Amino acid sequence: MFESIRKVKEQFLWEPELRGDRGQGLGARKIIVCGMGGSNVASGFLEMLRPDLEIVAHRSYGLPANAKKGDLIIISSYSGNTEEALDSFEKAVNGGFNAVAITTGGKLLELAKEKNISYFQIPETGIQPRMALGFSLLAMLKAVGDEENLKKAREFGEKFSPDKSEKEGIGLAEKLAGKIPVIYSSWNNKAIAYAWKVKLSETGKVPAFSNVFSELNHSEMIGFLAQGAAPEGVCGGAINPHFIFLKDSQDHSRIQKRMEITEAMFKEKRFAVDAFNLAGESFEKIFNSLALADWVSYNLAKNSGFDPEDSSIIEEFKEKIKPLSP
Repeated sequence: MFESIRKVKEQFLWEPELRGDRGQGLGARKIIVCGMGGSNVASGFLEMLRPDLEIVAHRSYGLPANAKKGDLIIISSYSGNTEEALDSFEKAVNGGFNAVAITTGGKLLELAKEKNISYFQIPETGIQPRMALGFSLLAMLKAVGDEENLKKAREFGEKFSPDKSEKEGIGLAEKLAGKIPVIYSSWNNKAIAYAWKVKLSETGKVPAFSNVFSELNHSEMIGFLAQGAAPEGVCGGAINPHFIFLKDSQDHSRIQKRMEITEAMFKEKRFAVDAFNLAGESFEKIFNSLALADWVSYNLAKNSGFDPEDSSIIEEFKEKIKPLSP
């Protein structure tokens, strides 16, 4: 995984090619992205880049109840074998919706070809879905016909340097030992906070959670502040989070003030807090932050003796949930 973090920049030089019968969904104003785990993380970035579109991330079986024929349905499954995504694909095709598949292969690619449904075939590089967010985002941008942002992606890829945040990631990983990461951002940056959560859980092998300002000031913070941090060295049954604030100078001034006050209140209760600034525009803001998340997650796993790429628990679950033979 060390090399896959360093090579993320190469994903932005990929030119997604739409294959199959496109249908009439190119001008859709509502985009429903169906997929699970890392395969659907990039839908949040699409929403950040295209606020003029209504982007719905559907993380379940079937389609949303309010899906309409004029919507564009994007089915995203990196492996092509995710059962929820395949069920969404079936419902979209049988319901006559405009559908596009994004995958490296598997059953989804097979069905897209068989039923003459448009698809993007992501390069099979052997990386995990959570590490292929550049590929996923570019395919989604191509699906909605956004050539302007595709051009910006290529320009970003030429100067992107994930290595710059490696040292910082090593340091934060050491701080997170024995802690539960809780990632907070503004509503506008919720997709970045969520991606941190996914990477910390899957790569770092720790439970991780995310939430947004100012909603957390109306509920979640009470649960932490009423309890206070565990005494030093106490783990069993103790509340032991490590808060990560993703700050953005472009956030509403009141959101920035809320972050400042919340951080101070947490520290008064002896909670560990680290804050990181989201700098730049669009791709730079998103992927510079995610490079840090990758280095933190990678080193967190290594420090605990885990394989950062191991997903055997998910495979074990999939095996147990397989339909029984008739």
